[in-house]
Amino acid sequence: MTRNDAMVAASDIARLADVGRAAVSNWRRRYEDFPTPAGGTATSPLFLLSEVETWLARHGKGFDVSLGDRIWQRLRATGDDLRLGETVGSIGAFLLYLQRDPTGWSSLTGQGDETLAEKMQSAITAAVPELPGVFFADIDPVIIRQVAEFGAEQGHCAAFDFICDRYVDAHSRRLLVTPQDVADLMIELADVAGGSVLDPACGLGTLLTTVGDSELLLGQEIGQAPARITAARLLLRGHAVEISAADSLRSDAFPGRLVDAVVCNPPFSERAWGYEELVSDPRWEYGLPPRGEPELAWLQHCLAHVHPGRRVVIMMPAVAASRRSGRRIRANLLRSGALRAVITVTAGAGASSQAPDLWVLRRPVPSERPPFHVLMVDASTELSIAAPAWAAFSKDSEGTPDLPERCRALPLLDLLDDDVDISPSRHVGPTTGHGEAFTSIKERALSVLGRVGKIVPDLAPATAHRDVPMTTIGELVKTGAITLHQAPLKTDTSSGDLPALTAKDVRVGRPPTGRGAAGPGAITTRPGDVVVPALVSETVARVLEEGGAVLGPQLYLFRVDRTRVDPYFLAGFIRTAGSAGTARASSASTRIDPRRAPIPRVPLEDQQRYGEAFRRLGALEDALREVRSLGESLVRLGFDSLADGSLQP
Repeated sequence: MTRNDAMVAASDIARLADVGRAAVSNWRRRYEDFPTPAGGTATSPLFLLSEVETWLARHGKGFDVSLGDRIWQRLRATGDDLRLGETVGSIGAFLLYLQRDPTGWSSLTGQGDETLAEKMQSAITAAVPELPGVFFADIDPVIIRQVAEFGAEQGHCAAFDFICDRYVDAHSRRLLVTPQDVADLMIELADVAGGSVLDPACGLGTLLTTVGDSELLLGQEIGQAPARITAARLLLRGHAVEISAADSLRSDAFPGRLVDAVVCNPPFSERAWGYEELVSDPRWEYGLPPRGEPELAWLQHCLAHVHPGRRVVIMMPAVAASRRSGRRIRANLLRSGALRAVITVTAGAGASSQAPDLWVLRRPVPSERPPFHVLMVDASTELSIAAPAWAAFSKDSEGTPDLPERCRALPLLDLLDDDVDISPSRHVGPTTGHGEAFTSIKERALSVLGRVGKIVPDLAPATAHRDVPMTTIGELVKTGAITLHQAPLKTDTSSGDLPALTAKDVRVGRPPTGRGAAGPGAITTRPGDVVVPALVSETVARVLEEGGAVLGPQLYLFRVDRTRVDPYFLAGFIRTAGSAGTARASSASTRIDPRRAPIPRVPLEDQQRYGEAFRRLGALEDALREVRSLGESLVRLGFDSLADGSLQP
């Protein structure tokens, strides 16, 4: 076996063969000729990819090994997993070099492998001076050439995102990656609005890559490998960046620098954060962080880096809202008006298994009167309520804002007691006078329920299995039956004279909420377009009923030739492919490539019959989601209304 023979784990085999991991375990037990492990451990064996491919073909098992997968498996074979981050960072540097100096690469690619290996490091260092560290030269030139081919095929940014997704998949237990829906919320709450943004614990850059248009992105991460990966991801997207590899609390890379917004998902419960060295640090404006509360040190570090009047959004463990050791700092944050909201989000978003909180802070403006209320939101079961609640509170923080359920604007005096407990779970409870709301929601729920029976499609059991020839959406794009569009990554959806469709609009099934302009490269939607978010935990594909909006970034738009392809038929099979994993970058990735989705080759008349069924199933799903939400509110309001006397039996 050569040094770079590609090897795969059981999870990789399952993904390539589109089966569950249990099926791979069964194959190993049932078939004597299944390849023997060539590496790994007894509990996590690795197999030669070439032998696995041969075995799958011999036994008639379908499999699909893309160029990106081949590159990834060869990368994993170059050395131990502890250095894999360095290797991934180097691939990012190389792709950035390809993007910046295609002529230089053209002159190198004709050289022999030995000459290529000698000249690559100096070429990359000259073209990409912003990346921290040095290029990891010990990468086989064969892999370098394959990466260049993959970048030309997929685009340099998309190719690196694929590699990063595979890296996260391989190290999911070691890496803290903010879920994309929570990252979207944090960026929305921070009100970036094209300014400068800092993430002092940037990890692999999830929060910073979520930022749209920006003036400058700054990041710091203690490890050189993740810092390099973050920098490469951002530079490939065309951002102006400054990324540093150092400990933010002990060795701040941006002393005295102020930005327009700070977002942060710091490590939780890290006791060796530098308490002894930093006792007299000027950043502790609201009090010395207790030794066991490093999150309060991170919070004050973030506040020290934002302009007065601008926001910080930081992930905090749930216990930080109530621990007695931190009550003095919490009280000072409240009295100064720095703390504006505490929002409980979904479990697993932070560095603990508990549902963490987002603390929204605003650095006080000197001589400005502190506000008298703080927003409390329990979005642990329904994240979508957080942004509307914050928007309503921001417009009327001192009055009586119209807030969704499980949200409350709380007077500061109610919080400044002996405990200074700012946990939303303690303060967001039932309110009085729910009778009218109960009646209104009851009427809405009954109306939606009345529609459900009419929406369900008539589906009959198939009398026999049909073998239908298949193609892929990518092949249909090549034939011209479908055209694929994507907006430039830096498309601004915060200002303009036209409505703009964002990825979040598509995910939640709402009309366009952004604002955009019909500038160079802008895509304007049309009725019948199929839109698919590139990043989503569950694949969504929607057919637009109305057009005229500017397409936002991180969206695929498929425009069909209606004489050849039915849009609802297309959307249905994109969704099923995403759920099955055949259109995803990896089994655990939130990034999809719908061009890989298989689709039956059937006449247009058959497509339209299936498309109508898919359309009605989508409408049914939306109606049932609404019924569920209304039903939960109805039950809660019923109990509360009976208890507070606003309704009676």
